[in-house]
Amino acid sequence: MKRQKTLVCLFGLCALFAAVPAMSQTYPKGVVNIVVGATPGGPTDFVARIVAQQLQELWGQSVLVVNKPGAGGTIAGDAVAKSAPDGHTIGIETTTHVINPTLRAATIPYDTPKDFAYITQLVGQHVVLVANAAEPFNTVRQMIAYAKSNPGKLTYASPTAGTASHLAAEMLKSEAGIDMVHVPYKGSGPAQTDLVAGRVDVMFDVYHSAKQLAEQGKLKIIALASETQPDNIKGYPLVSDTIPGFNVTSFFGLVTRAGTPRPVIDRIQEDAARGISKPEVKARLEGVGMKVLGTTPAQFEGFVRAELAKWARVIRAGNIKAE
Repeated sequence: MKRQKTLVCLFGLCALFAAVPAMSQTYPKGVVNIVVGATPGGPTDFVARIVAQQLQELWGQSVLVVNKPGAGGTIAGDAVAKSAPDGHTIGIETTTHVINPTLRAATIPYDTPKDFAYITQLVGQHVVLVANAAEPFNTVRQMIAYAKSNPGKLTYASPTAGTASHLAAEMLKSEAGIDMVHVPYKGSGPAQTDLVAGRVDVMFDVYHSAKQLAEQGKLKIIALASETQPDNIKGYPLVSDTIPGFNVTSFFGLVTRAGTPRPVIDRIQEDAARGISKPEVKARLEGVGMKVLGTTPAQFEGFVRAELAKWARVIRAGNIKAE
């Protein structure tokens, strides 16, 4: 009898292990939605549509982009957090995903660390500290000295309060021990316009957005905000050369509902990474200043947890509130 029970258990385990690859092979079983917390036409939507096209070609199933803008991305996040845990609803998340849990703690309708499964960090964007071309400083060290000599005079722009651009400046302000005045705008375009016109002094921006204006002499790039020197951008110092450990990057990654079977998560990760690594797709993404990554679920989850902790410290230290 005991031998019979043992055999039954062994057969059961064999059946379970056999079902694991079968689960990924039968996924997806219908339409897959990629939920975007932004309006059509922006960078998040751009990346989502590239990924959707690649997955649709690989799977032979419809992969649709569903735009749910508003509330700093939490409307889209909530749609994913409350979806069925089967991988048929995927979210494309950005840096707001790791800012919102602290910034919008009172209103966010889900628990970020518990309600999501992390699939892959698709791409990253380098962030730079830029200044109006006429500013009397050219390095981070000179900017800090200027700010200390002129307390309250240096102003920094952001696309709006609570964005990564805003928080990066607050982190610099705190770690350098300087006083800067925040000037929030309604979007990156108006902020850039006033920076070029000299109405504000500095701003953290994505490299690709600032590059052309810097090449035209309308702005100057003071430093890259990444902690280490990137392979694809040369000729600029790092903020971390002056403030050790300073590190700000912009990311785009795929998430789904927690509890989604791991074989399904692995299937999405492998196929998404394969799609964005195609030479023509990679060239298209790199053409707008993005670095193709395609990390593993474990790597992406580790990155997110570190970013959650980092931005929580900045928000609490600066007593920053959502608009």
